[in-house]
Amino acid sequence: MTPVHTERTSTGMPANVAAAASYFLGFVTGIVFLLVEKENRFVRFHAMQSTFVFLALIAIDVLLQIVPIMGALIVIFLVIPASAILWLVLMFKAYQGEEFSLPVIGPMAAERV
Repeated sequence: MTPVHTERTSTGMPANVAAAASYFLGFVTGIVFLLVEKENRFVRFHAMQSTFVFLALIAIDVLLQIVPIMGALIVIFLVIPASAILWLVLMFKAYQGEEFSLPVIGPMAAERV
């Protein structure tokens, strides 16, 4: 069983709540927690992963929108539902106190915190 990070952070929030909140508004809250939280590695990891994941999703969306009809259909029926599920999973795992690392982005985030 993974330990739940309930220690307080510099924001005054429990670490698991701050980590989950770093996903709440995508890369915006990720960047906010990266700027505010200087000490807690767990929160910083999730904030960095949030920033990378949601910037990558925006880049994929923009690139697919270049393709006239097919790109929009892929975004509507594949990217948006998949990103919504990913968003919920990442928030849930962070709230549980788990340092859930995505395959490519997770190691990139871990080496930068």
